[in-house]
Amino acid sequence: METIKNAGNYVSDKIQGTGATASKEANKNVAKDSHVAAGDRLHAAGSAVSDKIDETKHDASAEANKQKATH
Repeated sequence: METIKNAGNYVSDKIQGTGATASKEANKNVAKDSHVAAGDRLHAAGSAVSDKIDETKHDASAEANKQKATH
């Protein structure tokens, strides 16, 4: 039963990590766009950093859950 829970957590973390990756990339593109106001670019850059932290956290959690599910 614990293996099923860990597998479910792995899938959830992978999905959340993928979402954070997509958000990070979108924010990076806004931050690089010279046609966007400076304040919006700065906000997007900060959001990209936050998204990268979330991405890393979810990827690490997914890997831990994967290891638990396979052992």
